[in-house]
Amino acid sequence: MLFRRRQEPSLIERLRIAIWPRRSWARSSQYVKHRVRRLHASPHAIAIGFAAGAMVSFTPLVGFHFIAAGLLALMLGGSVIASAFGTFVGNPVTFPFIWVGGYKLGNLLLGREGEFSANILVTGFETLWSGVRDFSADVLWVAFEILWPLLKPMTVGGILMGLIAAPIFYTVVLIAVQAYQTRRLSYAMAGMEERISGLKRNPVQGND
Repeated sequence: MLFRRRQEPSLIERLRIAIWPRRSWARSSQYVKHRVRRLHASPHAIAIGFAAGAMVSFTPLVGFHFIAAGLLALMLGGSVIASAFGTFVGNPVTFPFIWVGGYKLGNLLLGREGEFSANILVTGFETLWSGVRDFSADVLWVAFEILWPLLKPMTVGGILMGLIAAPIFYTVVLIAVQAYQTRRLSYAMAGMEERISGLKRNPVQGND
């Protein structure tokens, strides 16, 4: 195939690109913005789908954001594709702030105290992966015991943060998509009027 890479990327490379794309995050953000505006759906459906993806991104369900966002978008009558783009709100740049903020807010709501530990989180997910890989219920239970003290407040705080952020993203995306679709319709109408005027000026050429 023309312009095809000589060597297919490995699984590790694909995962790295999924987490940290070759283009900069600024360019990636511009790409998401343009793709969202050009989706073929109503502004409301696009906005509510994106908001659903953004809301899910505030939860610690890493690895399940796409699925959870899609299901939430379906329940709310939003665009599933837009919800996938909405999960871009959660990325390696924002996750540290989301996780630490969610953990502290969750502890505040639960009336608990504690310090967020990235090492415990990494250890817990490594243990979880080992349990899944080895089909070991005992190891999975150990992973749960390691992660739950962190995941519980992160989930409670993350849901509240997501509920606050979702209406903001909905409003911003709704206005942007409405403006884009209105401008695109105006251009299409102007082009149609120009073609009609050309046919009126040259009726014989138009009949040919």
